[in-house]
Amino acid sequence: MADDRYEAHDYYLMDDLLSDEHKLIRDSARAWVKQEVSPIIEEYYEKAEFPMQIIPGLGAIGGFGPYIPEEYGGAGLDQISYGLIMQELERCDSGLRSTSSVQSSLVMYPIWKFGSEEQKQKYLPKLATGEFIGCFGLTEPDFGSNPSGMVTNIKDAGDHYILNGAKMWISNAPFADVAVVWAKNEEGRIKGLLVEKGMEGFEAPEMHGKHSLRASTTGELIFNNVKIPKKNILPNKDGLGAPLLCLDSARYGIAWGAIGAALDCYDAALRYSKERIQFGKPIGSFQLQQKKLAEMITEITKAQLLTFRLGQLRNDDKATSAQISMAKRNNVDMALKIAREARQIHGAMGITNEYPMMRHMANLESVITYEGTHDIHLLITGLDVTGIAAFE
Repeated sequence: MADDRYEAHDYYLMDDLLSDEHKLIRDSARAWVKQEVSPIIEEYYEKAEFPMQIIPGLGAIGGFGPYIPEEYGGAGLDQISYGLIMQELERCDSGLRSTSSVQSSLVMYPIWKFGSEEQKQKYLPKLATGEFIGCFGLTEPDFGSNPSGMVTNIKDAGDHYILNGAKMWISNAPFADVAVVWAKNEEGRIKGLLVEKGMEGFEAPEMHGKHSLRASTTGELIFNNVKIPKKNILPNKDGLGAPLLCLDSARYGIAWGAIGAALDCYDAALRYSKERIQFGKPIGSFQLQQKKLAEMITEITKAQLLTFRLGQLRNDDKATSAQISMAKRNNVDMALKIAREARQIHGAMGITNEYPMMRHMANLESVITYEGTHDIHLLITGLDVTGIAAFE
Protein backbone atom coordinates (compact mmCIF):
# COMPACT_ATOMS: atom_id res chain seq x y z
CA MET A 1 0.00 0.00 0.00
CA ALA A 2 1.22 3.49 -0.88
CA ASP A 3 2.11 6.05 1.76
CA ASP A 4 0.28 9.33 1.12
CA ARG A 5 2.84 12.01 1.94
CA TYR A 6 0.86 14.89 0.47
CA GLU A 7 1.18 18.31 2.08
CA ALA A 8 -1.08 21.18 1.05
CA HIS A 9 0.28 24.28 -0.69
CA ASP A 10 -1.31 27.69 -0.27
CA TYR A 11 1.03 30.28 -1.75
CA TYR A 12 -1.43 33.20 -1.61
CA LEU A 13 -2.92 32.30 1.81
CA MET A 14 -6.24 31.28 0.31
CA ASP A 15 -7.21 29.71 3.62
CA ASP A 16 -7.73 33.23 4.96
CA LEU A 17 -10.69 33.51 2.58
CA LEU A 18 -12.31 30.30 3.84
CA SER A 19 -14.66 29.99 6.79
CA ASP A 20 -13.91 27.59 9.63
CA GLU A 21 -16.65 25.35 8.23
CA HIS A 22 -14.99 25.32 4.80
CA LYS A 23 -11.69 24.28 6.30
CA LEU A 24 -13.28 21.59 8.45
CA ILE A 25 -15.09 20.11 5.44
CA ARG A 26 -11.94 20.15 3.32
CA ASP A 27 -9.72 18.73 6.03
CA SER A 28 -12.21 15.96 6.78
CA ALA A 29 -12.30 15.00 3.10
CA ARG A 30 -8.50 15.10 2.91
CA ALA A 31 -8.08 12.90 5.98
CA TRP A 32 -10.59 10.35 4.66
CA VAL A 33 -8.87 10.23 1.26
CA LYS A 34 -5.46 9.73 2.85
CA GLN A 35 -6.68 6.92 5.07
CA GLU A 36 -9.18 5.10 2.87
CA VAL A 37 -8.40 5.71 -0.80
CA SER A 38 -4.78 6.77 -1.37
CA PRO A 39 -3.38 3.44 -0.09
CA ILE A 40 -5.43 1.45 -2.64
CA ILE A 41 -5.87 3.77 -5.62
CA GLU A 42 -2.92 2.48 -7.66
CA GLU A 43 -4.08 -1.11 -7.20
CA TYR A 44 -7.59 -0.32 -8.41
CA TYR A 45 -6.30 1.85 -11.24
CA GLU A 46 -4.12 -0.98 -12.51
CA LYS A 47 -6.93 -3.52 -12.43
CA ALA A 48 -9.39 -0.99 -13.94
CA GLU A 49 -11.93 -1.26 -11.16
CA PHE A 50 -13.76 1.20 -8.94
CA PRO A 51 -13.35 0.43 -5.20
CA MET A 52 -17.01 -0.06 -4.33
CA GLN A 53 -16.26 -0.45 -0.63
CA ILE A 54 -15.51 3.28 -0.30
CA ILE A 55 -19.00 4.42 -1.34
CA PRO A 56 -20.46 4.72 2.21
CA GLY A 57 -17.45 6.76 3.30
CA LEU A 58 -17.74 8.95 0.23
CA GLY A 59 -21.32 9.69 1.21
CA ALA A 60 -20.35 10.36 4.81
CA ILE A 61 -17.84 13.09 3.92
CA GLY A 62 -20.37 14.89 1.69
CA GLY A 63 -19.11 13.48 -1.58
CA PHE A 64 -22.66 13.04 -2.87
CA GLY A 65 -24.68 16.24 -3.33
CA PRO A 66 -23.35 18.28 -0.39
CA TYR A 67 -25.35 21.34 -1.53
CA ILE A 68 -28.65 19.41 -1.62
CA PRO A 69 -30.97 20.68 1.17
CA GLU A 70 -31.04 18.69 4.40
CA GLU A 71 -34.73 17.87 3.92
CA TYR A 72 -33.67 15.65 1.01
CA GLY A 73 -30.71 14.04 2.74
CA GLY A 74 -28.00 16.50 1.70
CA ALA A 75 -25.83 18.64 3.95
CA GLY A 76 -27.11 22.01 2.70
CA LEU A 77 -23.58 23.28 2.12
CA ASP A 78 -22.50 26.10 -0.17
CA GLN A 79 -20.78 25.88 -3.53
CA ILE A 80 -17.29 26.54 -2.17
CA SER A 81 -17.69 23.57 0.16
CA TYR A 82 -18.66 21.44 -2.82
CA GLY A 83 -15.62 22.66 -4.71
CA LEU A 84 -13.24 21.93 -1.86
CA ILE A 85 -14.52 18.35 -1.60
CA MET A 86 -14.03 17.87 -5.35
CA GLN A 87 -10.49 19.25 -5.02
CA GLU A 88 -9.58 16.75 -2.31
CA LEU A 89 -11.09 13.82 -4.21
CA GLU A 90 -9.29 14.60 -7.47
CA ARG A 91 -6.08 15.21 -5.57
CA CYS A 92 -6.27 11.46 -5.10
CA ASP A 93 -7.67 10.47 -8.51
CA SER A 94 -9.85 11.98 -11.23
CA GLY A 95 -11.89 8.78 -11.34
CA LEU A 96 -12.83 9.19 -7.69
CA ARG A 97 -13.94 12.76 -8.32
CA SER A 98 -15.81 11.69 -11.47
CA THR A 99 -17.86 9.16 -9.54
CA SER A 100 -18.70 11.79 -6.96
CA SER A 101 -19.45 14.67 -9.31
CA VAL A 102 -21.64 12.56 -11.61
CA GLN A 103 -23.73 11.56 -8.62
CA SER A 104 -23.85 15.12 -7.30
CA SER A 105 -24.15 17.35 -10.34
CA LEU A 106 -25.59 15.11 -13.03
CA VAL A 107 -28.00 12.95 -11.03
CA MET A 108 -28.95 14.63 -7.75
CA TYR A 109 -28.88 18.16 -9.16
CA PRO A 110 -31.47 17.56 -11.93
CA ILE A 111 -33.75 15.57 -9.61
CA TRP A 112 -33.54 18.40 -7.07
CA LYS A 113 -34.00 21.21 -9.59
CA PHE A 114 -36.34 19.64 -12.14
CA GLY A 115 -37.97 16.75 -10.31
CA SER A 116 -41.33 16.34 -8.62
CA GLU A 117 -41.61 16.24 -4.86
CA GLU A 118 -42.26 12.50 -5.08
CA GLN A 119 -39.07 12.00 -7.13
CA LYS A 120 -37.00 14.07 -4.70
CA GLN A 121 -38.22 12.12 -1.70
CA LYS A 122 -37.76 8.77 -3.41
CA TYR A 123 -34.25 9.20 -4.80
CA LEU A 124 -32.29 12.02 -3.16
CA PRO A 125 -31.85 10.65 0.39
CA LYS A 126 -30.60 7.30 -0.92
CA LEU A 127 -28.32 8.97 -3.45
CA ALA A 128 -26.88 11.19 -0.70
CA THR A 129 -25.72 8.21 1.36
CA GLY A 130 -24.60 6.13 -1.60
CA GLU A 131 -27.30 3.51 -1.05
CA PHE A 132 -28.29 4.39 -4.61
CA ILE A 133 -25.74 5.22 -7.31
CA GLY A 134 -26.78 7.18 -10.37
CA CYS A 135 -25.54 7.99 -13.85
CA PHE A 136 -26.32 10.59 -16.51
CA GLY A 137 -27.18 9.71 -20.10
CA LEU A 138 -26.63 12.54 -22.57
CA THR A 139 -23.68 11.66 -24.84
CA GLU A 140 -24.41 9.28 -27.71
CA PRO A 141 -22.13 7.33 -30.08
CA ASP A 142 -22.63 9.97 -32.80
CA PHE A 143 -23.39 13.05 -30.70
CA GLY A 144 -20.95 14.40 -28.12
CA SER A 145 -20.16 18.09 -28.57
CA ASN A 146 -23.53 18.47 -30.34
CA PRO A 147 -26.00 16.87 -27.92
CA SER A 148 -28.98 18.49 -29.61
CA GLY A 149 -28.55 15.96 -32.43
CA MET A 150 -29.41 13.04 -30.14
CA VAL A 151 -31.49 10.23 -31.59
CA THR A 152 -32.56 8.56 -28.31
CA ASN A 153 -36.32 9.07 -28.19
CA ILE A 154 -39.54 8.48 -26.29
CA LYS A 155 -42.98 7.82 -27.72
CA ASP A 156 -46.23 8.30 -25.85
CA ALA A 157 -47.99 4.97 -25.25
CA GLY A 158 -50.90 6.07 -23.09
CA ASP A 159 -50.03 5.56 -19.44
CA HIS A 160 -46.28 5.26 -20.17
CA TYR A 161 -43.58 6.14 -22.67
CA ILE A 162 -41.51 3.78 -24.83
CA LEU A 163 -37.79 4.62 -24.76
CA ASN A 164 -35.36 3.61 -27.49
CA GLY A 165 -31.76 4.55 -28.21
CA ALA A 166 -28.30 4.36 -26.72
CA LYS A 167 -25.88 6.47 -24.69
CA MET A 168 -22.09 6.12 -24.54
CA TRP A 169 -19.19 7.07 -22.23
CA ILE A 170 -21.42 7.00 -19.16
CA SER A 171 -19.61 7.08 -15.80
CA ASN A 172 -21.09 4.77 -13.13
CA ALA A 173 -23.44 3.16 -15.69
CA PRO A 174 -22.72 -0.54 -15.04
CA PHE A 175 -23.53 -0.35 -11.32
CA ALA A 176 -26.03 2.53 -11.31
CA ASP A 177 -29.44 2.05 -9.69
CA VAL A 178 -30.98 4.97 -11.57
CA ALA A 179 -30.07 6.81 -14.76
CA VAL A 180 -31.05 10.38 -15.58
CA VAL A 181 -31.57 10.05 -19.35
CA TRP A 182 -32.23 12.75 -21.93
CA ALA A 183 -34.37 11.84 -24.94
CA LYS A 184 -36.47 13.56 -27.60
CA ASN A 185 -40.23 13.25 -27.58
CA GLU A 186 -42.34 13.04 -30.72
CA GLU A 187 -42.25 16.82 -31.12
CA GLY A 188 -38.44 16.82 -30.94
CA ARG A 189 -38.38 18.36 -27.46
CA ILE A 190 -35.67 17.05 -25.10
CA LYS A 191 -37.05 15.54 -21.90
CA GLY A 192 -35.36 14.19 -18.79
CA LEU A 193 -36.49 10.83 -17.43
CA LEU A 194 -35.52 8.45 -14.67
CA VAL A 195 -34.67 4.93 -15.81
CA GLU A 196 -34.24 2.33 -13.08
CA LYS A 197 -32.04 -0.73 -13.06
CA GLY A 198 -34.04 -3.82 -13.88
CA MET A 199 -36.50 -2.21 -16.26
CA GLU A 200 -37.14 -4.62 -19.12
CA GLY A 201 -35.13 -3.74 -22.23
CA PHE A 202 -32.57 -1.64 -20.32
CA GLU A 203 -28.93 -2.73 -20.36
CA ALA A 204 -25.77 -0.99 -19.08
CA PRO A 205 -22.71 -2.94 -20.27
CA GLU A 206 -19.26 -1.89 -19.10
CA MET A 207 -16.76 -0.42 -21.56
CA HIS A 208 -13.23 -1.85 -21.45
CA GLY A 209 -9.83 -0.96 -22.81
CA LYS A 210 -9.45 2.49 -21.26
CA HIS A 211 -5.98 3.88 -20.65
CA SER A 212 -7.51 6.74 -18.65
CA LEU A 213 -9.88 6.97 -15.66
CA ARG A 214 -9.25 3.31 -15.02
CA ALA A 215 -10.43 3.54 -11.41
CA SER A 216 -13.79 4.88 -12.63
CA THR A 217 -16.34 2.54 -14.19
CA THR A 218 -17.62 3.59 -17.61
CA GLY A 219 -20.38 2.00 -19.62
CA GLU A 220 -23.13 2.31 -22.18
CA LEU A 221 -26.86 2.71 -21.73
CA ILE A 222 -28.94 0.70 -24.20
CA PHE A 223 -32.72 1.10 -24.42
CA ASN A 224 -34.81 -1.36 -26.37
CA ASN A 225 -38.52 -0.55 -26.03
CA VAL A 226 -38.17 0.30 -22.34
CA LYS A 227 -41.47 1.17 -20.67
CA ILE A 228 -41.06 4.40 -18.69
CA PRO A 229 -43.89 5.33 -16.30
CA LYS A 230 -45.03 8.90 -16.85
CA LYS A 231 -44.28 9.67 -13.21
CA ASN A 232 -40.58 9.10 -14.09
CA ILE A 233 -40.43 12.17 -16.35
CA LEU A 234 -38.70 15.20 -14.79
CA PRO A 235 -41.62 17.66 -14.90
CA ASN A 236 -40.14 21.05 -14.13
CA LYS A 237 -37.79 21.74 -17.03
CA ASP A 238 -37.16 20.42 -20.52
CA GLY A 239 -35.23 21.40 -23.63
CA LEU A 240 -31.46 21.31 -24.06
CA GLY A 241 -31.08 23.98 -21.38
CA ALA A 242 -31.96 21.42 -18.69
CA PRO A 243 -29.00 19.05 -19.19
CA LEU A 244 -26.72 22.04 -19.86
CA LEU A 245 -27.51 23.40 -16.40
CA CYS A 246 -26.44 20.04 -14.99
CA LEU A 247 -23.21 20.27 -16.98
CA ASP A 248 -22.58 23.74 -15.54
CA SER A 249 -22.61 22.23 -12.06
CA ALA A 250 -20.36 19.37 -13.12
CA ARG A 251 -17.90 21.64 -14.93
CA TYR A 252 -17.71 23.84 -11.85
CA GLY A 253 -16.74 20.81 -9.77
CA ILE A 254 -14.12 19.84 -12.37
CA ALA A 255 -12.56 23.30 -12.16
CA TRP A 256 -11.92 22.70 -8.47
CA GLY A 257 -10.97 19.05 -8.93
CA ALA A 258 -8.27 19.78 -11.49
CA ILE A 259 -6.53 22.01 -8.95
CA GLY A 260 -6.33 18.97 -6.66
CA ALA A 261 -4.62 16.88 -9.35
CA ALA A 262 -2.18 19.72 -10.04
CA LEU A 263 -1.40 20.13 -6.34
CA ASP A 264 -0.67 16.44 -5.97
CA CYS A 265 1.76 16.52 -8.91
CA TYR A 266 3.42 19.69 -7.65
CA ASP A 267 3.75 18.32 -4.12
CA ALA A 268 5.40 15.13 -5.37
CA ALA A 269 7.76 17.06 -7.65
CA LEU A 270 8.76 19.55 -4.97
CA ARG A 271 9.54 16.79 -2.48
CA TYR A 272 11.47 14.76 -5.06
CA SER A 273 13.50 17.81 -6.10
CA LYS A 274 14.78 18.13 -2.54
CA GLU A 275 15.52 14.42 -2.09
CA ARG A 276 17.03 13.44 -5.44
CA ILE A 277 20.80 14.02 -5.52
CA GLN A 278 22.67 14.52 -8.80
CA PHE A 279 26.12 16.02 -9.29
CA GLY A 280 26.50 16.10 -5.53
CA LYS A 281 23.43 18.22 -4.68
CA PRO A 282 19.61 18.12 -4.76
CA ILE A 283 18.20 18.61 -8.25
CA GLY A 284 16.00 21.34 -6.78
CA SER A 285 19.10 23.52 -6.61
CA PHE A 286 19.37 23.65 -10.42
CA GLN A 287 17.83 26.57 -12.25
CA LEU A 288 15.77 24.60 -14.75
CA GLN A 289 14.12 22.55 -11.99
CA GLN A 290 13.37 25.70 -10.02
CA LYS A 291 11.85 27.24 -13.15
CA LYS A 292 9.48 24.29 -13.48
CA LEU A 293 8.47 24.42 -9.82
CA ALA A 294 8.03 28.19 -9.79
CA GLU A 295 5.83 28.08 -12.87
CA MET A 296 3.77 25.24 -11.39
CA ILE A 297 2.91 27.05 -8.17
CA THR A 298 2.22 30.24 -10.11
CA GLU A 299 -0.32 28.54 -12.36
CA ILE A 300 -1.91 26.69 -9.44
CA THR A 301 -2.28 29.95 -7.53
CA LYS A 302 -3.90 31.68 -10.50
CA ALA A 303 -6.34 28.78 -10.84
CA GLN A 304 -7.15 28.90 -7.10
CA LEU A 305 -8.00 32.59 -7.30
CA LEU A 306 -10.08 32.12 -10.46
CA THR A 307 -12.04 29.25 -8.99
CA PHE A 308 -12.61 30.76 -5.55
CA ARG A 309 -14.15 33.81 -7.19
CA LEU A 310 -16.28 31.52 -9.35
CA GLY A 311 -17.48 29.82 -6.17
CA GLN A 312 -18.53 33.17 -4.74
CA LEU A 313 -20.46 33.89 -7.93
CA ARG A 314 -22.11 30.45 -7.76
CA ASN A 315 -23.12 31.11 -4.15
CA ASP A 316 -24.75 34.38 -5.26
CA ASP A 317 -26.35 32.69 -8.30
CA LYS A 318 -24.42 35.05 -10.58
CA ALA A 319 -22.00 32.68 -12.34
CA THR A 320 -22.60 32.38 -16.07
CA SER A 321 -22.12 29.25 -18.14
CA ALA A 322 -19.31 31.02 -20.00
CA GLN A 323 -17.50 31.83 -16.76
CA ILE A 324 -17.73 28.18 -15.72
CA SER A 325 -16.41 27.12 -19.14
CA MET A 326 -13.40 29.39 -18.75
CA ALA A 327 -12.50 27.92 -15.36
CA LYS A 328 -12.96 24.31 -16.48
CA ARG A 329 -10.84 24.81 -19.59
CA ASN A 330 -8.10 26.79 -17.87
CA ASN A 331 -7.74 24.58 -14.84
CA VAL A 332 -7.70 21.23 -16.61
CA ASP A 333 -5.18 22.49 -19.15
CA MET A 334 -3.08 23.84 -16.28
CA ALA A 335 -3.22 20.54 -14.39
CA LEU A 336 -2.29 18.49 -17.44
CA LYS A 337 0.76 20.65 -18.15
CA ILE A 338 1.85 20.43 -14.51
CA ALA A 339 1.48 16.64 -14.54
CA ARG A 340 3.81 16.48 -17.55
CA GLU A 341 6.39 18.82 -16.01
CA ALA A 342 6.26 16.98 -12.69
CA ARG A 343 6.90 13.72 -14.54
CA GLN A 344 10.00 15.24 -16.10
CA ILE A 345 11.34 16.34 -12.72
CA HIS A 346 11.07 12.72 -11.59
CA GLY A 347 12.94 11.47 -14.64
CA ALA A 348 12.47 7.77 -15.33
CA MET A 349 10.91 7.23 -11.89
CA GLY A 350 8.05 9.44 -13.00
CA ILE A 351 6.60 6.74 -15.23
CA THR A 352 6.27 4.23 -12.37
CA ASN A 353 3.29 3.76 -10.07
CA GLU A 354 5.48 4.73 -7.13
CA TYR A 355 4.55 8.31 -8.02
CA PRO A 356 1.16 9.69 -9.13
CA MET A 357 2.02 11.84 -12.16
CA MET A 358 1.48 9.34 -14.99
CA ARG A 359 -1.86 8.30 -13.52
CA HIS A 360 -2.94 11.93 -13.16
CA MET A 361 -1.68 12.69 -16.66
CA ALA A 362 -3.63 9.83 -18.21
CA ASN A 363 -6.76 10.73 -16.25
CA LEU A 364 -6.57 14.39 -17.20
CA GLU A 365 -6.49 13.45 -20.88
CA SER A 366 -10.10 12.36 -20.34
CA VAL A 367 -11.02 15.30 -18.13
CA ILE A 368 -9.83 17.78 -20.77
CA THR A 369 -12.29 16.16 -23.19
CA TYR A 370 -15.39 15.31 -21.17
CA GLU A 371 -18.03 17.79 -19.99
CA GLY A 372 -17.13 19.85 -23.06
CA THR A 373 -13.84 19.56 -24.90
CA HIS A 374 -10.95 21.98 -24.49
CA ASP A 375 -11.70 23.51 -27.89
CA ILE A 376 -15.46 23.77 -27.39
CA HIS A 377 -14.94 25.67 -24.14
CA LEU A 378 -12.60 28.02 -25.97
CA LEU A 379 -15.36 28.69 -28.51
CA ILE A 380 -17.88 29.25 -25.72
CA THR A 381 -15.63 32.03 -24.42
CA GLY A 382 -15.26 33.30 -27.97
CA LEU A 383 -19.03 33.42 -28.39
CA ASP A 384 -19.39 35.21 -25.06
CA VAL A 385 -16.93 37.98 -25.90
CA THR A 386 -17.88 38.47 -29.58
CA GLY A 387 -21.54 37.52 -29.65
CA ILE A 388 -20.82 35.34 -32.70
CA ALA A 389 -21.18 31.54 -32.57
CA ALA A 390 -18.31 29.73 -34.32
CA PHE A 391 -19.83 26.24 -33.90
CA GLU A 392 -23.16 26.69 -35.65
